[in-house]
Amino acid sequence: QVQLVESGGGLVQAGGSLRLSCAASGSIFSINAMGWYRQAPGKQRELVARITSGGSTNYADSVKGRSTISRDNAKNTVYLQMNSLKPEDTAVYYCNSLSRLGLPSWPWGQGTQVTVSS
Repeated sequence: QVQLVESGGGLVQAGGSLRLSCAASGSIFSINAMGWYRQAPGKQRELVARITSGGSTNYADSVKGRSTISRDNAKNTVYLQMNSLKPEDTAVYYCNSLSRLGLPSWPWGQGTQVTVSS
């Protein structure tokens, strides 16, 4: 079974940057679209960035222009570089594979906490 391990979160001041990583076990990583999600306290989990197997990317308006998703298929890892962080970016960040319907398709990892102070 595929396992996802997110890392790279932390406490940063507004305007700062973080690079999140998500390592996936399993050999099917390279053929899957991958996405970064986040869940703030009291809110639903939302998809903020996705990248196809071919490298095409899409972003939610909330992070567009400030974040870059990338992947290294050789390392079974997907990244999310976040710049100009805002307090509203505070959330637990998760990654997951995306099905053809755009739905998360693997068991969730533990996530990584991002806290942005004002």
